[in-house]
Amino acid sequence: MISSPGLVTVILFLLGQTRGDSVSQMDGQVTLLEAATLTVNCTYSATGYPTLFWYVQYPGEGPQLLLKATKANDKETNKGFEATYNAKTTSFHLEKASVQESDSAVYYCALGDTVTETAGGAERKL
Repeated sequence: MISSPGLVTVILFLLGQTRGDSVSQMDGQVTLLEAATLTVNCTYSATGYPTLFWYVQYPGEGPQLLLKATKANDKETNKGFEATYNAKTTSFHLEKASVQESDSAVYYCALGDTVTETAGGAERKL
């Protein structure tokens, strides 16, 4: 029996503006075939080196922390997703080599400064 590949739907939003710091990512919905490569661009504008986050929100659930990087050149991985904190290009792009139907979700790029992070505010559930 031959089965056709499923579709994966990714909805993109951005979060975060802290004292003039901000992140930007492509907005909208992306639909991919299973096993396709996913890249979601996220760039930031900040003074200093903010903590960078990727959150994921699966259907019917609240946002969950997916990746967190606290310093330049950190390469974070979780559930097959990865992102590298690139201070030179001010980016934290989310990538996955082979998406599955179970990856259908809303993905949020966010940033927090060190003061907010220390107070615990950057990882609060939204």
